[in-house]
Amino acid sequence: MQERILEAFVEEVHENGLKFTMDDLAKRLAISKRTLYENFSSKTLILETLIERTNDDMIRKTEQIIENNELSLLDKIKQSIRVMPLYYKFYDLRILDQMKKYYPEQWKRVHADLNDWSPIRTLIQEGIREGIIVNKNEALIMKLIIESVNLTLDQRFFLDNSVTVEEATYSIVDILLFGLVEKNKI
Repeated sequence: MQERILEAFVEEVHENGLKFTMDDLAKRLAISKRTLYENFSSKTLILETLIERTNDDMIRKTEQIIENNELSLLDKIKQSIRVMPLYYKFYDLRILDQMKKYYPEQWKRVHADLNDWSPIRTLIQEGIREGIIVNKNEALIMKLIIESVNLTLDQRFFLDNSVTVEEATYSIVDILLFGLVEKNKI
């Protein structure tokens, strides 16, 4: 039931923003408010659970990639950057702006999560040491990676241009790692 509630919460937020009631959510789920409150005592708790589960899922997926000894370092970097959040529809600029306004504590957590990619930083450092990644300013490299991938938070742009968030993430990673110039043109 909790999973259904989380999914319905994401749908409600995606369609109507964060300004909805627990009543609205119960109607969407076709359950009583009592059933809803038996699972989550507040809308804030649902939001916090969603953030926690998404962060835990991303950490777990990234750790699995990093621990996979069959992958090269470059593949680990590529796949780690491409990890999609569990509830990626929830991570949209419009929603994050509302969260910043109405749920500032939860926004701080999401903002920190979206800007702290220490496992990828470690992979980049290893890549620089091994000569696989250019030896440029590490902070700048990380800023480029984080800001570029966080462009996918502007989901309206991708909808308007008929590109899925996943496709956009793959393209962004390929461009960051391999550049814009065709290999046969270098």
